[in-house]
Amino acid sequence: MINTRLSEKPYSENFRNITYMTDIQKKPNHIPLHLYHANQCDPKKCTGKKLAKFKLAHLHKTLNKLPSGAIFLNPMAQQALSPADNYNRGIIVLDCSWEEVERIFPMLQRLRLEHRALPYLLAANPVNFGKPFKLGTVEAFAGALYILDHKKQAEDILNKFKWGHTFLELNREPLDAYSKARNSKEVVNIQHEFM
Repeated sequence: MINTRLSEKPYSENFRNITYMTDIQKKPNHIPLHLYHANQCDPKKCTGKKLAKFKLAHLHKTLNKLPSGAIFLNPMAQQALSPADNYNRGIIVLDCSWEEVERIFPMLQRLRLEHRALPYLLAANPVNFGKPFKLGTVEAFAGALYILDHKKQAEDILNKFKWGHTFLELNREPLDAYSKARNSKEVVNIQHEFM
């Protein structure tokens, strides 16, 4: 016999999880966060997977699912991230080893992404504490969000990590300066003041 009685819950657990992920990413004043994850890091220390677990970022296991036109945080980009950049399609971070980056970069060139480099920032994560440019996934996202004047979203994602507030404490002055720049050239000029 087929059970035709409706469940007391209006939605199944799976459906609710899918809609929750969509709702989080479409919150007003929130920039969608995307990361390509190559499963090359310690899952216990992976800030990217933790963001995905809390539905704060979309985790992608294939490159072709990344949104075209999004800002791709690329440490080798010719242009620095600035408040002038269009972030409507979201921000993308790669969570993989440098060997994987070299293999993947040619494929990324075909995806029509907006390649941008983050300016000088210090890492606060326990592995690279105090090292310039050695940011973890959550730090890269938070730095970009802060520069793009989405400071509350930056704080929200950092709050998932006990050391997260330290990133903003270490970098508050340069981040405030970068977020007031008019363009990439000004960000680069400001960066030299902090190096």
